[in-house]
Amino acid sequence: MNSLIALLTLLPALDWVAVALFFGGWTAYAMFARRRAGVAPSILATTNRWRWHWMLQTTWRDNRIVDSAVLQSLSASPAFFASTTILIIGGLLAVLGTTEKASEFVREIPFAARTSTLVFDLKVGLLAAIFIYAFFRFTWSIRQYSFGAILVAAAPDATQFRDDEAARVAFADRAGRVMGLAAETFNDGLRAYYMAFAALAWFFSAWAFIAATALVLWILYRREFHSEVLVALREGLQ
Repeated sequence: MNSLIALLTLLPALDWVAVALFFGGWTAYAMFARRRAGVAPSILATTNRWRWHWMLQTTWRDNRIVDSAVLQSLSASPAFFASTTILIIGGLLAVLGTTEKASEFVREIPFAARTSTLVFDLKVGLLAAIFIYAFFRFTWSIRQYSFGAILVAAAPDATQFRDDEAARVAFADRAGRVMGLAAETFNDGLRAYYMAFAALAWFFSAWAFIAATALVLWILYRREFHSEVLVALREGLQ
């Protein structure tokens, strides 16, 4: 009980509210985006439909070198972010090893909040936790793309689909779903990067943290549900 009270007194009440709004907003938006996509297709749901069409077209091709090249290109993005994330995590852990110097440097930044070394460690730890989560999502996305590559490589010859339309659609459903899951996992990692920018604002003040969280969530919503590229993608499906 005493340790819990000590933990609660570590930060002002406003900071705890900001942290709660950060994690609550992040979780709530992820749930909202998933459910909202069933009513008003998001950019991810729309591109998943294009992935289904891609896998359907794959069944018509005798030579699937193009599909392999596209898969390699898609898996390169999460691989790049995963390797970059490792460097960021290493940098944040290095900062934790030189907390006093790092906190002194932050104090010299205009408008940055003056906090204790322990609170500074907590803020850096939050950033590290976000990027660790992003790393796991990126690496899982890479594996899912590799599973999709296996499905494409194992797909029957195009001639075998000509007399079995049900098998063609079943393959497109299965392979398209795997590709879609890989894209959704990659999107989770990218979303973590966006939220990390909001967490950076905590070094300035709790109010800046709250405002940055709201701003990032608004940007995510606009890009996923009201972007120009979404309009173009949806027009192509009509």
